[in-house]
Amino acid sequence: MTTLTVDTTQELAAFLRTRRERLDPRDVGLPPRRQARRTPGLRREEVAELAGISVDYVVRLEQGRGLRPSADVVEALAGALRLAPEERAYLFGLTRQRPRTTDEPATSVTPELTRLVADLSPLPAMALNHRYDILAWNDGMARLLLDFDTLPPRQRNAMWLCLMHPGMREVYVDREQVVREGIAHLRAAWAAHPEDRALTDLIAEFTARDEEFARLWSERDIKVNGRGRKVLRHPGVGTVTVDFEVLVPLQDPDHRLVIHRPADDASRSALERLSER
Repeated sequence: MTTLTVDTTQELAAFLRTRRERLDPRDVGLPPRRQARRTPGLRREEVAELAGISVDYVVRLEQGRGLRPSADVVEALAGALRLAPEERAYLFGLTRQRPRTTDEPATSVTPELTRLVADLSPLPAMALNHRYDILAWNDGMARLLLDFDTLPPRQRNAMWLCLMHPGMREVYVDREQVVREGIAHLRAAWAAHPEDRALTDLIAEFTARDEEFARLWSERDIKVNGRGRKVLRHPGVGTVTVDFEVLVPLQDPDHRLVIHRPADDASRSALERLSER
């Protein structure tokens, strides 16, 4: 039995050729040729012109000569070949490059994701972006933490609430661990989104106003926590222990869907009492 392995150099060459050959000149704003073409799609010269690179470089890439194009060249080729988002990600993966993010971070959620968050009730659930802005939540989450509708939009941020909201400081039994893990996530998001000025400003505000945040931020821990357990003090139902799961929707990769489930029978009973209110 043979094992199929990926020769990234040859796969890159074949991928570029097939995507070039499937394009019609009119797809990229070029006039149709009067004489018949020997091969379908665009010519290498046309791809080179559209991408702003040399024809020889395109030839060597398509011949699989072991080149490793820069991120700028990969981005230019993706644009020239009119690649879909999934194809663009595939091209960056083949070249071992990291795409530059230029889109604005998500500040709202799609209707489909909003409905999903609501449908998860009575389990507490919410949707966040990479900077921990709370974009959607259901009744279960509002009852477990607080009614986010009562807050100005700028304060609907999970880290801001944990650090700055007076009513939230005593909610988490192991508050330092929650803050530490949140900071480790923010540092990873900060490195992945250097263009996000709002995130940079938020971190600067936390560092200036909260000594605990400044101390933990300086430790430079990096961790993206997809699941875990939190113990909360709720004024109405007492101690609640929840297991949380963080999911990334395939169609909305800048969102994080956070779902809380009761970790034991007592917590299940407490959440049921909350849902009856």
